[in-house]
Amino acid sequence: MALPRSIRRTNPITLVLAGLLSIGFLVFLLSPPSNAAAVSTAKRKYDSAAEHPLSPPTAPFKKPAAAAKGQRVPPPVVHYKMNNLTITNHPIENQENVLILTPLARFYQGYWDNLLTLTYPHSLIALGFIIPKGREGNAATASLQAAIAQTQSGPEDKRFASITILRQDFDPPIMSQDESERHKKENQKKRRAAMSRARNSLLFTTIGPYTSWVLWLDADIVETPATLIQDLASHDKPVIVPNCFQRFKNDKGKWDQRPYDYNSWQDSEVAADLAKKMAPDDIILEGYKDMVTFRQLMAMSADQSPERDRREIRSLDGVGGTALLVKAEVHRDGAMFPPFPFYHLMETEGFAKMAKRLGWSCWGLPNYFVYHFNE
Repeated sequence: MALPRSIRRTNPITLVLAGLLSIGFLVFLLSPPSNAAAVSTAKRKYDSAAEHPLSPPTAPFKKPAAAAKGQRVPPPVVHYKMNNLTITNHPIENQENVLILTPLARFYQGYWDNLLTLTYPHSLIALGFIIPKGREGNAATASLQAAIAQTQSGPEDKRFASITILRQDFDPPIMSQDESERHKKENQKKRRAAMSRARNSLLFTTIGPYTSWVLWLDADIVETPATLIQDLASHDKPVIVPNCFQRFKNDKGKWDQRPYDYNSWQDSEVAADLAKKMAPDDIILEGYKDMVTFRQLMAMSADQSPERDRREIRSLDGVGGTALLVKAEVHRDGAMFPPFPFYHLMETEGFAKMAKRLGWSCWGLPNYFVYHFNE
């Protein structure tokens, strides 16, 4: 039988080369990887692959084993040696996991953009959010999910280890999230009680046996140093907070900055005497003209000069929660955010009091700034 015209015209050398290439290609496909590093990398990517970009799996949430012969496979028993968990001033070198927790009533793109600039390895960062019920909460959830989807499907070094979103199961105490409404004195007690409940729900749901540090970061913090986590952890303190400022345009139309968070302070005898005269359910509030405490406010003692010592540190009796780094063992010991008057304090200030009652100390960095969104 005659050969097809195309084959008759083909050079025999071409046919031999094509055969050799085909054999080599088959060998490449069927041979196991010879490089152990390649196997490890492939396995790591498989293990960390997310089924959905909004919720990459973590160890506690992996799917159960498939059934065998119709019988449910018993779940594995996982042992955590808590004595081996490190919480040090060199968290990157020791591969320490950080849990960043944010109560989020509104989504600010500046918050997310700043989060992405943090130089702490994102593979060691888990994120947790709690969002209130209602229309504004729905809008915040949609915006947050869009940002997460883009990040978690983007470059691997930008993806976070895990992300949890909770929706509050109780109504917000005030419907408006405008800054002026949030800061009204008559709204403070019910607002702080709700914030405490939200923080506690978020903390108790997301903290794991592998968590070394918890960073509380408010949703309206839009600017921090990229090395925020390393800088705060380097002081090796149980509870530490930087100074929160706000950028604004002054009367001359030039950019300026001013203190924002007044909840980080050293107590005074005046405040102690004021507390003694209060009813059991009354609380002391900072930053209101009709409640003078003469506390030493960290916000008012900052050195704003360019050559300031950013590592200056001082002990505190109350802390704000705009950017608050806590050793996880402090929370595990029972320090939480009281949604009730605790020594006439609530939320983050009450947390500081509770932490100190448990034997931990609280510290502040007066010359290290983070910045709040200016509404």
